[in-house]
Amino acid sequence: MIKGSCCCGAVKFELTEKPSMMGMCHCTRCRKIGASAIAFVKSESFQVTEGLDKITTYKAVEPYKYDRCFCSVCGSALGEVLSESDSFPITANCLDEDVGLENKFHEFISEKPNWLKIGDTAKQFDEHPFE
Repeated sequence: MIKGSCCCGAVKFELTEKPSMMGMCHCTRCRKIGASAIAFVKSESFQVTEGLDKITTYKAVEPYKYDRCFCSVCGSALGEVLSESDSFPITANCLDEDVGLENKFHEFISEKPNWLKIGDTAKQFDEHPFE
């Protein structure tokens, strides 16, 4: 069982299997809300175990398409933990342990600030690679 939580512990979740992939989103919104490192999980393996009532959704506004969730107590970005999709991204920083993932891609590198240098060989995309 893989466990995860927000910073204060008000929101906790469990995964029955390892996330399928990890990537980095460099869009302005993900950077500002602290959700750049994302791990993709299957909905059937993900369950919020504590603090469902402490999750607040930040609704997407054009040009963004995806809602983002955060802990209403400490503000930790959680990713799309209330998504109804079969697979969705969670904020990788919320995983309580290292699950051995390697970064597979960087998206929205056109929005990446100049001070951020990409130091791996993962594929790079100007936009979202899965649309």
